[in-house]
Amino acid sequence: MRYVVAMLAIIASMNVSAHAQTLSAQTVPEITLARFECGTGQAPTDVALRFTDTYAYSGLKIQIVYSCYLIKHGDDYMVWDAGQSMSAGAVAPKVSLVDQLVQLKLTPQHIKFIAISHYHADHIGQVGSFPNATLLIGKRDWDALTNNSDPSVNPVPFAHWITGAGKLETVAQDKDVFGDGTVVMLNMPGHTPGHHSLLVRLKNKGPVLLTGDLAHFRENYDGNGVPNFNTDRTETLSSFDRFKKIAKNLKATVIIQHDARDVAKLPPFPAAAH
Repeated sequence: MRYVVAMLAIIASMNVSAHAQTLSAQTVPEITLARFECGTGQAPTDVALRFTDTYAYSGLKIQIVYSCYLIKHGDDYMVWDAGQSMSAGAVAPKVSLVDQLVQLKLTPQHIKFIAISHYHADHIGQVGSFPNATLLIGKRDWDALTNNSDPSVNPVPFAHWITGAGKLETVAQDKDVFGDGTVVMLNMPGHTPGHHSLLVRLKNKGPVLLTGDLAHFRENYDGNGVPNFNTDRTETLSSFDRFKKIAKNLKATVIIQHDARDVAKLPPFPAAAH
């Protein structure tokens, strides 16, 4: 009798577990990832001039691009990085982020989060186009923006949030944006004090890692290269180590946001990866 009761308990437990797994599978929202063109690339860049502190890459020229991304999480949307400003001269985007959203039948009001990898101008230029979105930014970057500790940092694009008019969340470590592990800001300091990369888990393509500016091009990534304008060399190398271990463990697709050779890792706009 005890054996029968025990078996019934095990079967009941298995049924509950199976039901929970089925329910979980049913409630996982649709996740998609699309790339926006967020600046106009110029002639290939001689990367030995600024992108190394060890005199590497002699004679190497790389086509630099400016990328932003749209993540759809069920009915919610998040923009990752805000690219060059429309007034950035030769590198200004040909089409604004807002106008690219229109092609997807979206408006800035649809964007729940505007998340910034770091405070450099080519990643924040159109952030002000999303005043209703919650701004997600590394805490140490936000501190630098608001305490004038770095004269090269331009706080003007963030005026809406600095004045308290917009919703703001500073991210000190990692940030599970939607609370289910599908979209995670990863703390990767070194390029700037509060620099972050992004993990997006897609159903079909699998995990995708967006570098931010942890690396600017493949040779930089492969050799753990440190640009001479990074804020901290030791933190950069530590972030490389962590990022590469995550990429290996998750078997993730790594997308270097500034390298033209990585653009084709996602479908061409307006299509999205699933």
